Amino acid sequence: MSGSLLDAGAVIGCPHGGRVTPATTSSGAVRLAAGAVATSAHSYVVTGCPHTVDGVPSPCVTVRWTAGGTGITVDGAPVLLDTSAAQCFSAALVPQGPPVVQTAQRKVTVR
Repeated sequence: MSGSLLDAGAVIGCPHGGRVTPATTSSGAVRLAAGAVATSAHSYVVTGCPHTVDGVPSPCVTVRWTAGGTGITVDGAPVLLDTSAAQCFSAALVPQGPPVVQTAQRKVTVR
């Protein structure tokens, strides 16, 4: 798997326009452009998702990432790339689509 390394400054959204932000960060031992490198150990939350189902609000509230294949880890957790598999979920844990990575650190790529 190849792609650009994600850090705390990456601009990520849910498929409905909500904003994805890290809820937890690492110790910050590995930093990229002053932001902690994102790993599968981080938790991500979604705010501002306007998604509804049949007129009932069903916003995305969390993102689960599946990092794999790079062999690169930080503090024992696989790093996240802009190509890493992920899924946004509602509060009822209903899958609502993959997040959209709008901006990632392009200076570091993994091949």
